[in-house]
Amino acid sequence: MRLFRYLAKEVLVSTAGVTLILLLIILSGRFVNYLGRAAEGKMSFEFLFIILGFHVPSFIQMILPLAFFLSLLLAYGRLYIENEMSILFSSGISKVKLTVYTLGIAGLLTLTSAFVNFWLSPYSEYQAELARQEQDQLTAFDFIQPGRFQGRGQQTTYVASFTPEEGWMNNIFLSDFVRKNGRDIPVQTIAKNAEQIRLETEGGLNYLIFKDGVRYEGTPGAANYRIMEFDTYAIRLEDKAPGTIDKAYAVPTTALFNSDNPKYIAELHWRIALVIMIPILAIIGVSLSQVNPRQGRFFKMLPAILLMIVYLGLLIWGKTALEKGKIPLHLGLWWAHGTFAIIAYLLFLQFNQTFSRKKAKIPTTKENI
Repeated sequence: MRLFRYLAKEVLVSTAGVTLILLLIILSGRFVNYLGRAAEGKMSFEFLFIILGFHVPSFIQMILPLAFFLSLLLAYGRLYIENEMSILFSSGISKVKLTVYTLGIAGLLTLTSAFVNFWLSPYSEYQAELARQEQDQLTAFDFIQPGRFQGRGQQTTYVASFTPEEGWMNNIFLSDFVRKNGRDIPVQTIAKNAEQIRLETEGGLNYLIFKDGVRYEGTPGAANYRIMEFDTYAIRLEDKAPGTIDKAYAVPTTALFNSDNPKYIAELHWRIALVIMIPILAIIGVSLSQVNPRQGRFFKMLPAILLMIVYLGLLIWGKTALEKGKIPLHLGLWWAHGTFAIIAYLLFLQFNQTFSRKKAKIPTTKENI
């Protein structure tokens, strides 16, 4: 039991470290992407952190099997290099027992992965979709930053400042276009003040009210060019009705079992795959982690990582093929697991020296009588 705790500590600590590093790499990339969208006025700065937080479980469900596999190779490779494995084997610990201990560690991570894949990740993605729908209900004027032109092309907005208490927009410029007779007519609106009002009605109509301004419509120099001065002018802002959240990655696992939708079935097999691959990778990892101290701990890292990439690549391709109907739904992704389970079994036989064992010949001597 002490040996199991020692091995578990070595592997799990490394797994936590690798998971954290990979998670930070992914989060930094997403953060830069979302930060650019926030700077363009497409999302609020607060929403950036909310959506990142909801996506963390989905990142972990992909990272966890890979982190465990790499950590297993690194931890066991170090034990071989420092001759600790040689001491264990000489003390009566067989390679079969070492594999059983490794599968025990993999079992702990399998349960963790099952919790993340089957419940936490779908729940978080559902909450992310709810937050995204709430964000879509906001208009471009909810993201306005004073003193900056925001938008692109013909659709541009500028607000000089905001009145802190009333929330009025001061010295506003709005460039847009209206569709008339199959043509886009340029429209510019300049006003001293403006505010956004949502009516407390069943539809919740949203209006932008301008005060003391001028509206220009058409192309300067054209016969139909119009200039309109106004004291109060209202523009109805388009409202987006919240839709049904039916994306496969946000659907609860129990609902996937009762569905005949190919996308839902593919998602179900994908969630199961990320759990099943952990014990399979554990056997492959313990078999390929054995190195000679003269070879170095990274000698077998390259073939091991290539195997992991091929395994994951087959699962990703299989998920896409299931969604498109190229693979029978009843076959799922079991063919990929079966293939690598056979590879893991063959590698374990080689690791356990099943193929290289030879029966020892007992020498015989003839006595001269």
